[in-house]
Amino acid sequence: MPQTVSGDGGLKSQALRFELLRGSIFLILIATYVLVYFHRMAPAVVATDLMSAFGTSGASLGSLSAIYFFVYAGMQIPSGVLADTLGTRTSVIGGNLAAGLGSILFGLAQSFSMACAGRFLVGLGVSVVFVSIMKNNAMWFSESRFGFMSGLTLLIGNLGSVVAAGPLAAMLEVHSWRNVFVGIGMTSLTLGAMAFFFVRNRPEDFHFPSIEQMEGRAPVAARHQHWIRDLLGVLRQIQIWPGFWVQMGMTGGIYAFMGLWGVLFLQDVYRLGRGEAARYQTLMLLAFAVGSLFFGWFSDRLGKRKPVLISAAIAYALGWVFLLYLPWSPGPSGYILFGWLGFTGSGFVISFAAAKEVIHPALSGMAISVINTGAFIGATLIQPFVGWVLDLTWDGAMAGDIRVYAETDYHNGLLVMLIFAVMGVIGAFRLQETFCRNISAALKTHES
Repeated sequence: MPQTVSGDGGLKSQALRFELLRGSIFLILIATYVLVYFHRMAPAVVATDLMSAFGTSGASLGSLSAIYFFVYAGMQIPSGVLADTLGTRTSVIGGNLAAGLGSILFGLAQSFSMACAGRFLVGLGVSVVFVSIMKNNAMWFSESRFGFMSGLTLLIGNLGSVVAAGPLAAMLEVHSWRNVFVGIGMTSLTLGAMAFFFVRNRPEDFHFPSIEQMEGRAPVAARHQHWIRDLLGVLRQIQIWPGFWVQMGMTGGIYAFMGLWGVLFLQDVYRLGRGEAARYQTLMLLAFAVGSLFFGWFSDRLGKRKPVLISAAIAYALGWVFLLYLPWSPGPSGYILFGWLGFTGSGFVISFAAAKEVIHPALSGMAISVINTGAFIGATLIQPFVGWVLDLTWDGAMAGDIRVYAETDYHNGLLVMLIFAVMGVIGAFRLQETFCRNISAALKTHES
């Protein structure tokens, strides 16, 4: 709640208006982000439908799903530039338009190439959303609440992942996968229209003082140099890059597993039906969502970033060791294992706050986009790489026109996840501790 937003007599009404405006903006943005996660995870549930519709191999299916991550990764730094220059509003309007049209095209696709084109447009559109929300959080909420808001954003966004698991599997019993994606595309177009009418980039656009001024601090000085110089300065900031490797190792792996291979693994190895396998993914996604909020809140409360992230990264890597080498089966042990991976994997959320706190506040969008690129480069590499490893040892087993992989195939393929998880642990140990405050000025003084 801002402390001062108006003169005498109108304080309460102005404070209420401020809360309603920033709450409305956040709701529109977070609804858009829910669809980002839906598109990210839905291929895991419709994988067999896609194999049947387009006659794909494991590597081809992995490539179709990974197009989203490939485009997303390539767009992260441009997304940060857009957020810091044009602002959240323009980015989200354009993103919803592209994602909506892409989802409709994907649902109507009659060929593999058309499906790839639709997936490309979806990835292009949704790629700008997360960085825009984080920029919005930086502009509209106190710095001391940024870790919590990051966790809350991921918690609610993951509802899209949850919908893309069990509920989507149930929906496919009634509706075709094509109709579902066309409907999601229409929803994106509607959210784009709402963003046009209601979203603004900063409190000053509604004639409020900035968050810094509301808290009695000096406003952030405007940046006057060209954005290219700003971006180069962000890229040269070595304290940002450990977060990039954390994202590639932890987030890339968990997105690849939850977004494609997890449900197929349970179907092929443990002979679970799609709906039953999707329940394990739903639990994993729920644990991931709750963990995102927990780690963001706990790090803010503790006043430290690094020890929390290191603990989460080690626990996440151990989860893959448990899955690959310990005896477990569907049932209680399986639910515990999938929940463990989801919860510990969400610890990556701390890297966003750490990145924002080692760079000038006006460049928070670029800083977040740089490390977020790591997650999607990781997923882009892992999804087809796992499929390629599965194809290497595949014995030719088929169920109709769908390839069926053996337990040994999956063991070899999922070793990729463990290798990337270790990369995340190394990145966590290299993270700069910020003690939950912006230290960019101190770093600049030290370097000079």
